Amino acid sequence: MGNEKNLEGLRGWLILVAIGVIIAPIRLLSVELPMYNEILNDGTWELLTTVDSELYHPLWAPVLITEITFSFVLLLASLYLVVLFFSKHYLFPRVFIALTLAMLIFIPFDAWLVSQVMPEQSFFDTQTIRDFARTVVSAAIWIPYMLVSKRVKATFVVKKPSMKISSTPM
Repeated sequence: MGNEKNLEGLRGWLILVAIGVIIAPIRLLSVELPMYNEILNDGTWELLTTVDSELYHPLWAPVLITEITFSFVLLLASLYLVVLFFSKHYLFPRVFIALTLAMLIFIPFDAWLVSQVMPEQSFFDTQTIRDFARTVVSAAIWIPYMLVSKRVKATFVVKKPSMKISSTPM
């Protein structure tokens, strides 16, 4: 029991997790969402989604709406993850893994969607490859860590339902 007590807390490798958890919503707010705000306000949306425009493609609106929605949901989930992390809530590892897996699925899906609109564009451009590689490496490191780390198991216990075994027969 004493050894488990030493593993409690936001120390060790969890410091690196904390940095990533804090940076994620900041990055979304400072990079991703402003880009979509620009698209919606600078006339790009109209150029891409108006039938008479030479840049029009019937899939542009669904692609952009999908990307904007995913980024917004990802922002909310990232903020929720920050709360779970610093409250040491038992759901943190599960939500962290789910978000990581969602990114692993969404990045190639989004690249494929964009390739349907712009077939001359490479399915995986340099930025997409970089983002996907970063996500794969992160997943390869942090998903196993969340699943097997004794520190994670000892730290994220707040509001964890207790497993009570009933001794009364049914």
